[in-house]
Amino acid sequence: MDSDAPIPRSRLADSPIPSVPGVDDTRPAAVTPPPGPTSVWQQPALYAGAPRRHPWEIPVLVLAVLLAVGVYAVILALISIGLVTEYLLIPLALPFLIFLGRGIGYASIRANAVQITPTQFPEAFTMVVEAAARYGMEYVPDAYVMSGNGQINAFASGHGFRRFVVVYSDLFEVGGRARSPEALEFVIGHEVGHIAAGHVSYWRQLFSSVIMNIPILGSLLSRAQEYTADNYGYYTRPDGAAPAIGVLASGKYLLSAVDFDQFADRATHEKGFFVVLVNALSSHPVLTWRAAALRDRTRSGSILLRPRAFVRGTGSGNVVPVPAPLPPAQVAPGSMPNKLSETRTY
Repeated sequence: MDSDAPIPRSRLADSPIPSVPGVDDTRPAAVTPPPGPTSVWQQPALYAGAPRRHPWEIPVLVLAVLLAVGVYAVILALISIGLVTEYLLIPLALPFLIFLGRGIGYASIRANAVQITPTQFPEAFTMVVEAAARYGMEYVPDAYVMSGNGQINAFASGHGFRRFVVVYSDLFEVGGRARSPEALEFVIGHEVGHIAAGHVSYWRQLFSSVIMNIPILGSLLSRAQEYTADNYGYYTRPDGAAPAIGVLASGKYLLSAVDFDQFADRATHEKGFFVVLVNALSSHPVLTWRAAALRDRTRSGSILLRPRAFVRGTGSGNVVPVPAPLPPAQVAPGSMPNKLSETRTY
């Protein structure tokens, strides 16, 4: 067959966005080989089936609510005995300030962003609809694309009874055929999952406002919620997990060059107090840990301490332990020119 012959349109993967000018978006649709004679069907792993919350999410949320109630109780007690200062009035204004901030944010999106509709980015609209239906929601959240100015990001939020998803344009472009529509579907599933799990409700944001300002504790709740949303994204599009990590780690042009297993292995290779500290202070799990969690669906994502085992997938989210591979950057002795050698000491 002539390798230069044009690829029939029927073989092209669907694309949620139009072709990017100057980029060849013709990509053959993925072909899954038939199972072999030794193939064994495996039941989905614990976190490969219906979305589950990360086990840390609800306990930390309960702690957040207790802290918020305690702070408000102390403030009201101080006010009742006549000890009133301007500092005490700020927390009392939080319910109004949060309501005001959510309203302004939503209005800004409605006034400036491009809405995803059945006639504008219809394939992306279908992704939002299918995610909402798959999660058992009773409504379809609004969805928008807005200029990211080079940022790779997406978020979910709400105001009043409305819920919405926003995808920055630089991340939305990943849905082109030349890159990975699967990654975009994973991202949309992740963001709709935040809504389905109740992460963007007014009351949750209000009662989480105190703990979110406490180092370590606030980021702990946020990371647990991100792992929960990843569970939704994986449930929507398992094969979008690897390219989604690729785009978050390397950008929209290099995602297909990222070796997912090698990247996830580094969650175990990269050790030390400061690695743990960086994760503890982050609102999202560090990407290597997040990749390890998306690869190993037999357990929840590592929340405080790094993953310990090297594994490889066996299908349906199941994994088997493997001998520890060499660090990705390590090469055989004598293979580098001019007698160069690798060392961790500089």
